[in-house]
Amino acid sequence: MKLKKHASDSPRERILEVAGQLFYQSGIRAVGIDSIIAKADVAKMTFYKHFKTKDMLVVEFLKRRDERWRAWFEEAVYRLAPQAQDRPLALFDALEERFRMADFRGCAFINTMVEVADGDHLAHQTAAEHKQKVQGFIQSVLVEAQIDNAKELSKAFMLLIDGAIVTAVREKNPNSAKEAKRIAASLISNS
Repeated sequence: MKLKKHASDSPRERILEVAGQLFYQSGIRAVGIDSIIAKADVAKMTFYKHFKTKDMLVVEFLKRRDERWRAWFEEAVYRLAPQAQDRPLALFDALEERFRMADFRGCAFINTMVEVADGDHLAHQTAAEHKQKVQGFIQSVLVEAQIDNAKELSKAFMLLIDGAIVTAVREKNPNSAKEAKRIAASLISNS
């Protein structure tokens, strides 16, 4: 997914951009503050002026990624399916597009919840909130398409989406989105 880049000369923005790339590419725990500072070309004091702790940086990274990812996802779904009745299955077409992108390395939010398994940790909670927002979007797509039982079906679709993401990473194959789409179509026809 081509996340919108907001290039800026501000040190805070450089830190966030570099951290976002490194966290997604290598994982939160694998990336140290020193490597972020070096790649962002900022002084250690400047880093800590903007982010008191690594955890604070992780939360800001997740919030930024949430906004960008959901904007991309919504745009892709509406682009792929201008008609409301086609959008529920276009959710999976959008995922397939994402899975085919060279920088795809799974879901930053699932990855975070695995790395930061403590459900009380703010990073874990921020990642879980992203999933709730995505499920809310899915529910709105189902409602717009006038599909019965949209709330319950949105939970099933979320499960399919998360499963497709993990499978795409595990198998290094974007076709899991097509399989999830097939299952989703069956769920819709049975609702």
